Amino acid sequence: MADAHAEAGIHTLETFVTDWSTDQETFKKVHWGKAMMWIFLLSDTFVFSCFLTSYMTVRSSTTIPWPNPSEVFALTIGGQSIPLILIAIMTFVLISSSGTMALAVNYGYRHDRRTTMLLMLATAALGATFVSMQAFEWTKLILEGVRPWGNPWGAPQFGSAFFMITGFHGLHVSIGVIYLTTIAIKVMRGDYEAKGNYEVVEIAGLYWHFVDLVWVFIFAFFYLW
Repeated sequence: MADAHAEAGIHTLETFVTDWSTDQETFKKVHWGKAMMWIFLLSDTFVFSCFLTSYMTVRSSTTIPWPNPSEVFALTIGGQSIPLILIAIMTFVLISSSGTMALAVNYGYRHDRRTTMLLMLATAALGATFVSMQAFEWTKLILEGVRPWGNPWGAPQFGSAFFMITGFHGLHVSIGVIYLTTIAIKVMRGDYEAKGNYEVVEIAGLYWHFVDLVWVFIFAFFYLW
């Protein structure tokens, strides 16, 4: 009897999912995968919003001087200290990757398999470059004494905020690089050509554009404030 109830429950759940996804695509004209990606991005928006709101609250309420980002994130080149130069390059690289991703989606809908694949790999390469520069930034600050529980320039909350916010975003970029590379390989193999649908490329693009947009807010609140 218990097995019969369990099977009935599983069948009901499968029926619900099938009906809902069918209605979603038939009546609302929204691809099932795209709808699910939007739901995921909405939930992720809440997480990043909580992180940035907490950061602003901590920075505004602390009585200990907050480190000056222009000095902390400066690089010495040719004997001169250039403020935020690495962060500016990282931002340029990530924003540029949004352009290659948008082109990949465009060529995907044209069924240009080779160009779509190359543009997606270029986007992944730019993402990997961003993560590499972020790793360099982390290494530099760790060697200078920054820790999650303190730093040599003032408020100890700076270290925990820095590693939490940039680390969480860097994790998203790293996952995105793997995701885009996987989709590019499937494009190259002709998986989506056989189906006659490149919707998955656009769904991957939604994720990547979200990651880029979040970085704009991190850049503005964390590095420029």
